[in-house]
Amino acid sequence: MKDQILVTGGAGYIGSHTTVELQNAGYEVIVVDNLSNSNENVIDGIEKITGIRPAFELADCTDFDKMKEIFGKYKNIKGIIHFAASKAVGESVQKPLLYYRNNIVSLLNLLELMPQFGVKGFVFSSSCTVYGQPDILPVTENAPIKEALSPYGNTKQIDEEIIRDTIYSGTSYKSIILRYFNPIGAHPSTEIGELPNGVPQNLIPFLTQTAMGIRQELSVFGDDYSTPDGSCIRDYIYVVDLAKAHVKALDRMLTDKSEKNLEYFNLGTGRGLSVLELINTFEKATGVKVPYKIVGRREGDIEQVWADPTFSNEVLGWTAEETIENTLRTAWEWQVKLRERGIM
Repeated sequence: MKDQILVTGGAGYIGSHTTVELQNAGYEVIVVDNLSNSNENVIDGIEKITGIRPAFELADCTDFDKMKEIFGKYKNIKGIIHFAASKAVGESVQKPLLYYRNNIVSLLNLLELMPQFGVKGFVFSSSCTVYGQPDILPVTENAPIKEALSPYGNTKQIDEEIIRDTIYSGTSYKSIILRYFNPIGAHPSTEIGELPNGVPQNLIPFLTQTAMGIRQELSVFGDDYSTPDGSCIRDYIYVVDLAKAHVKALDRMLTDKSEKNLEYFNLGTGRGLSVLELINTFEKATGVKVPYKIVGRREGDIEQVWADPTFSNEVLGWTAEETIENTLRTAWEWQVKLRERGIM
């Protein structure tokens, strides 16, 4: 019998790409999603790519009784990858209570249920926002955790503390916390990609929708930061590369490759790229122009951050491989596919 992996938020952007990689690696996947920022059609895309349709449960991870029912239904769940969370920095400033409820209660429910059902490993989807504005760049896993600049960032810090304290108390399972930098791009098949409901909160879908003419222009939040061109700098990582890191993390826990019960890994490329550089690179890679305007800074944004991925490369055995040019091409190809399908 294949090991079953519960993927919360598995119909979402990163969750769907990770589900593909898990199925390719031989795991049986159960997707749990409340479809608040995703669509059940994504399950069809996963099936088209892998030839396997993952089990799908329409559920909210903040519903303890429903989650317990799901654990009882699937008898061989060995690991959980927890993506389900609200994730937009700007929205979190406007709706902090939504973020605290979604992002913390869902985690508490899972951690409480895991020992009851013999789950061995827990991969947590965290973020480089826990570092705040780092004193030293690039950022290693040993960088100090700074005061969060947004409720979203604060929920990730609190969740990490909850996991740490739970593991320290002597649980029966291990956990790996993956701190993402900025995932972008789409699966090369163009069967799945980033498709947020409503107006995009993330840069790339807004950029590609603007390039397609769906949005009038892209807003660049600030050109007066202490960076070479004044715009914010981020570490943009291909979503398929990111997804593969989750399989590595899960394998590491389930095969007891680590003697530690809790580990942290930064997932990034090691290269910082400004927003204006990213727009320019997209235009060169695709030949498509992106109308944009400079507007005021956005509350909660960090000036510049990029990863030192050395620890992930050497210990987790994972490396970001795809170029930024090819990654941006996949994002555009996904947008073109959406237009062809009459979706957007």
